Amino acid sequence: MQQFDVTNAYLHENLEKEIYMEVPLGFKANDGKMCKLRKTPYGLKQTPKAWFGKFTTIMKTMGYKQSQGDKHLASGGVTTLIVYVEDIVVTGDDRARMEALKNCLITEFEVKELGRLKYFLGIEVVHSHHGTFISQQKYVLDLLAKTGKL
Repeated sequence: MQQFDVTNAYLHENLEKEIYMEVPLGFKANDGKMCKLRKTPYGLKQTPKAWFGKFTTIMKTMGYKQSQGDKHLASGGVTTLIVYVEDIVVTGDDRARMEALKNCLITEFEVKELGRLKYFLGIEVVHSHHGTFISQQKYVLDLLAKTGKL
């Protein structure tokens, strides 16, 4: 299980439609002029759609498709991506395909390789020679501390 983080995923995508904004306060040209956006900034409602659209297109060109369950390749190997916003977990038993996927992610996006999965969406992942174990202990303790119920 390898983990990746797409750095500033929302800031690199092109917009499908023309979008204009007022010149931010503090800029000299603040006399009613407008700015045409070339890239998708955080906070714009079209931004997540633009990012995920590009990501989906690239994954489809590599032969992946969205699924609600596991899909096994004809070769018998499995490679699975778990995507949450710009955090990606890659797992499977087809090492060559996983390496090709990693290289594609690095080529297409600005990606930080975070190494072996340790923590994802409130789930701690511990790897040992006995197997892989998951726990939400840290999440529960943080929640109890936050609510004063520790």
